[in-house]
Amino acid sequence: MTAYWCAAAWLPDGVHRGVLVDTGTGGTIDAVSLVGRAPDGAHRLGGLVLPGFANAHSHAFHRALRGRTHADGGTFWTWRDAMYTIAGRLDPDRYLRLATLVYAEMAVAGITAVGEFHYLHDHTNVYAEVLREAAAAAGIRLTLLDTCYLAGGIDTPVAGVQKRFSDGTAQGWANRVARLSDGPGFRFGAAIHSVRAVPRADLAVVAEAFPDRPLHVHLSEQPAENEACLAAYGLTPAQLLAEAGALGPLTTAVHATHLTPADRALLGDTATGACLCPTTEADLADGIGPARELADAGSPLSLGSDQHAVIDPFVEARALEHGERLRSGRRGRFGPAELVTAMTNHASIGWPGAGRIAPGAPADLVQVRLDTVRTAGIAPEQVVLAATASDVDVVVIGGRQVAAGGHHETLGPLGPALAAVIEELWRRS
Repeated sequence: MTAYWCAAAWLPDGVHRGVLVDTGTGGTIDAVSLVGRAPDGAHRLGGLVLPGFANAHSHAFHRALRGRTHADGGTFWTWRDAMYTIAGRLDPDRYLRLATLVYAEMAVAGITAVGEFHYLHDHTNVYAEVLREAAAAAGIRLTLLDTCYLAGGIDTPVAGVQKRFSDGTAQGWANRVARLSDGPGFRFGAAIHSVRAVPRADLAVVAEAFPDRPLHVHLSEQPAENEACLAAYGLTPAQLLAEAGALGPLTTAVHATHLTPADRALLGDTATGACLCPTTEADLADGIGPARELADAGSPLSLGSDQHAVIDPFVEARALEHGERLRSGRRGRFGPAELVTAMTNHASIGWPGAGRIAPGAPADLVQVRLDTVRTAGIAPEQVVLAATASDVDVVVIGGRQVAAGGHHETLGPLGPALAAVIEELWRRS
């Protein structure tokens, strides 16, 4: 048993001072109690301790695009061309090196579980196993959201590098995914890439393939997607998914940026989650989604770093609130507790017991310093509106310390290794 004494901790009912967290050998929390002083032998965590953060939407290989797609401006669609370039240059060895470092970057930032929206298949599960190995090396839990990708657009076949993403048919995709198995720190789920990439007749096949597992889908990220869907089917993407039975409590709509009021009601009425990725949506000029309206309609919110313009859960949460302020002209559209709930929504990626400091939950603890130039003098209850990932000091995942002082415990300095693998990818002809 390991005990952690927290000077302050974010418990399910708010911030408390002097919190003792006892963890068991299985990596879960045995007991949480309020004590005035640290008992002998307890590990002391200063500042404020939060539950581990969930990154509900990741494309690990997109990290190679950070800081390399801005020179000529462009749109989402021109950015996609650069993404295809990198996708075409990946092999299992390079992807293992890159993904391990990306997941380690997440762990250092306090992310304890990630949902990987995985579509680089090559008709096998080789890359799925690469990602499993990468997450294990980084020390974080992984939900592999294996993605069905069958078309290059509505009524458009896959071409070029997109052929690496396709299994040919929806049933072929389902048969391959069924060969995956859960394991320690690893679960798999399903994903519909988008209504552009999965034809209408195949949506229900994907939705029904793994009914007890998470199902994610890119939804209405771009106006062009909506226009093409309406022209082809006379339905919005959300309506098309509803027709296929793809909405529900285990489904998460990623982005959900350009929705009609009826679309928002569909998601809310079915308790479909919404994963916002504010820094990516800003970086790609996608737009600002109706987060407050979705939450009010009944859609649980989660957050993702998507293409990893930054990996910083605090920045994502703050950008969610700031986007709402810019849309509405009002402050406090989401209170700090609501933002932390979105940051710790592990249920969206199939780990419903995580994301809280309570008995029975995984022993995931994120110590945030309250004495840096960013956090000095703040009210701990408002830490999400002031801190960044640079203020994360100690990260414990499943009862094991994986990061401290901004460094990964086993992988060492991440920057030089990331630079080397990314530069190698861009040099390849």
